[in-house]
Amino acid sequence: MNTTILLIGHGSRKTSGNDEIQSFAASWRTHHPDWRIEVCFIEHADVLMDEGLDRAAVNSQQVIAVPLILNAAGHVKMEIPQAVNEARARHPGVEFVCTPHLGMGREIYDILRHRTDHLLHELAVPDPRTTGIILLGRGSSDAAANGEIAKVARWLFEEMQHDLVDIAFTGITLPRLESVVQRQVKLGMTQIVIQPVYLFTGVLIERIQQQVERLRQSYPQIAIALGGHFGFDKGIYAIAEARVRDHGVSGGMLECDACKYRLAAAHDHHGHAHGC
Repeated sequence: MNTTILLIGHGSRKTSGNDEIQSFAASWRTHHPDWRIEVCFIEHADVLMDEGLDRAAVNSQQVIAVPLILNAAGHVKMEIPQAVNEARARHPGVEFVCTPHLGMGREIYDILRHRTDHLLHELAVPDPRTTGIILLGRGSSDAAANGEIAKVARWLFEEMQHDLVDIAFTGITLPRLESVVQRQVKLGMTQIVIQPVYLFTGVLIERIQQQVERLRQSYPQIAIALGGHFGFDKGIYAIAEARVRDHGVSGGMLECDACKYRLAAAHDHHGHAHGC
């Protein structure tokens, strides 16, 4: 069967963020030269989902759409399934399959744990009782998406000896990074590890770097280690490959693909989105 794998990135106003996803795909192709791998974006890019799905359908019998998304918020629950359903109508001779998004499961936890350990070594392996950890997410209006980061933070707390493992967000919801750092300092932390939960670079990654620099100036007595986005971590490739390998297990449906709220929204001519 002629199959095309379509990576769906979020898209960034920063060109370098979209370029990283293109580079991710290019690197993946070198490991699988027999695979046809294409890229499109949800927003802030030249090739958006409709065009990307149409391109992938050309000379293909099957298109496997892989959302390069960590959290299942509106994009995953609503926009991607809708775009795929519309592509099915435009290309009735092509089978379109949606894999689950990357998610915040044990695979991502393993990446976070490895990166946290690396940051702790940057701080010369300080006392965990006085070293705080902060996982920094994008933030969403979807409480379940924010809860996925809270879940992983709890796993870190359970498996490490740190008194404080907190979450913060760069926007949309609370708490914000500055208030969490302030709280950890007041509670006696003398070192703080900040690990962004982001796949690729972009405007928000640059904003985080600026925020952390200001925090270092505000708290010169506190050693702050800042981690990078996941980017080309081998664990991300492994998750994406697993999504492709297991694409038939769930019948080609995304999480919430059959959600009653999404199905109702499909009949809503005003285009209102409902969470699950």
